[in-house]
Amino acid sequence: MLKNRKILVTGADGFIGSHLAEKLVDDGYKVKAFVYYNSFSSWGWLDTLPKEKLAKIEIFSGDIRDPNGVRTAMKDVDIVFHLAALIAIPFSYHSPDSYVDTNVKGTLNIVQAAKDLGTERVLVTSTSEVYGTAQFVPITEEHPKQPQSPYSASKIGADAIADSFYRSFDLPLTIVRPFNTYGPRQSARAVIPTIITQLLNGKKEIKLGDITPTRDLLFVKDTVNGFIEIAKCEKLIGHEVNIATQSEISIKDLAMEMINQINPEAYILTDDERMRPEKSEVFRLFGSNEKLKKYTNWEPQYTLVEGIKETIEWFSNKENLAKYKADIYNV
Repeated sequence: MLKNRKILVTGADGFIGSHLAEKLVDDGYKVKAFVYYNSFSSWGWLDTLPKEKLAKIEIFSGDIRDPNGVRTAMKDVDIVFHLAALIAIPFSYHSPDSYVDTNVKGTLNIVQAAKDLGTERVLVTSTSEVYGTAQFVPITEEHPKQPQSPYSASKIGADAIADSFYRSFDLPLTIVRPFNTYGPRQSARAVIPTIITQLLNGKKEIKLGDITPTRDLLFVKDTVNGFIEIAKCEKLIGHEVNIATQSEISIKDLAMEMINQINPEAYILTDDERMRPEKSEVFRLFGSNEKLKKYTNWEPQYTLVEGIKETIEWFSNKENLAKYKADIYNV
């Protein structure tokens, strides 16, 4: 379905979006990247791609909150991977308005333009955070939604807007729900970069919040392959689809894996500043991938140990590590 189609990736300057855009280019697809406009002409992580690869990507600078810019970007594309979003949970506690504007209204701009322009296919990116703490495991797509943070609430709203356009206007749309993606280029507000950057900067006291929650951790290349497999499957139009490993690990055990790989003398220190409010903390995420495997050929290619090793190798590059502020709590 994707061959000879022009593909727009929103949020292509970000972590997962840059990996997705890169993979699509590597696979020979025509890619247009929607990046967040700024006066520095920065294209985020796309700026780190080899020049010959970047030359194959059409760049559109805009703001997902602006319906006119979104419509302009979408005029000549067939398939949209919508990843642009605000994602940091702590920041959503004190700036919730920006999450509604970016995540809910931004998604509305995408689906409204897709409806008006007759876009062939739209994939809207959700998050496992919409489920909140697991009421049952593995978490299937039928699990109740629990808005345990303003971020989660905004993504539930975005999913609902997207679903309404499928039901109301027959828009060919799929809601893609990755669990906890990690890997090279992830922002420092996430737990794995937080741990790795502290360790690589020689710190022995590794500051973390609650280390009891569990997460279902996906290496970014497996997440990206999940997106592409879903886009190829027309039977998943109108569906919500998890991308998950169907496994879980505690933050404590995860931290110990990285400590053992980098500096076994390091230890964990609880930092109250990093603790979420108790009713907001998601204590267990353990996703089902049965639907994804039923409809596609997707299989995870990386074990957690392999993915962590590749991530550490990327951060070990001095130029990459220098982009991160390991000495502060990155909200």
